[in-house]
Amino acid sequence: MKVSRTGYYNYLSKDTDNKDKELIDKIIEIFNKHKKRYGSRRIKKELEKAEIVVSKKKIRKIMEEYGLKPVQSRAYKATTNSKHKYPVAENLIKNLEITRMNQVWVSDITYVGTEEGWLYLATILDLHTRELVGFSMSDRIDTDLVISALDTAIGKHKPKELIIHSDRGRQYASYRYQDKLKENNITCSMSAKGNPYDNANMESFNSTIKRELIYTRGRKYISRSIAKAEIFEYIEIYYNKERMHSSIGYMTPYECRLGIAV
Repeated sequence: MKVSRTGYYNYLSKDTDNKDKELIDKIIEIFNKHKKRYGSRRIKKELEKAEIVVSKKKIRKIMEEYGLKPVQSRAYKATTNSKHKYPVAENLIKNLEITRMNQVWVSDITYVGTEEGWLYLATILDLHTRELVGFSMSDRIDTDLVISALDTAIGKHKPKELIIHSDRGRQYASYRYQDKLKENNITCSMSAKGNPYDNANMESFNSTIKRELIYTRGRKYISRSIAKAEIFEYIEIYYNKERMHSSIGYMTPYECRLGIAV
């Protein structure tokens, strides 16, 4: 082809440089798209969806070189009060095999700081799909908060033969909440006293939303209404439909619920 050996190797080197630049651009694009929430593992899976095969080690090296540092978790802090005289339930989900959606839901309450005061967030997560099936927000941490989240989840997913798990907080042990479960033939399960690891998946979500949304702001929300809008968008648009989960084969909860292969 009348090409010198030196010229040929220079061509290969240039082609490799172009491919590396394309890879770097793609990694930066994914990192920014997910607002610093993805590390090398999830970026690798996102690249595979685009039929780009590259090692996690190389991705990590590029991320370090370009200062692409994912947001970090903070320490766990309990929010609910289990010091009350209501009856409590046994832990029914420990070592239970989860085989279908609407088999086990887990629930919890966390809080978000605003200039107007605390905003409390009650959430319900399906253990099979990792989807947030129901949530509610209020300036009061009371029984209405958890019942509102439950009503939303039941209305959307209409479960049968369901177990719902929570900690022993007074909101979940209250007679009104327990009556709501009985009305819908839902079995109650509760964690051991003072043991957040019995509800690890829910605690993991609380950590995730604070790491990926709340703490990235660097300051408190000006108002509860602004916080509500951002939390709603994070859960309904990002967490359920865009964010991949390693525990469900790097699908989104939405894909898992619909049985979409990726």
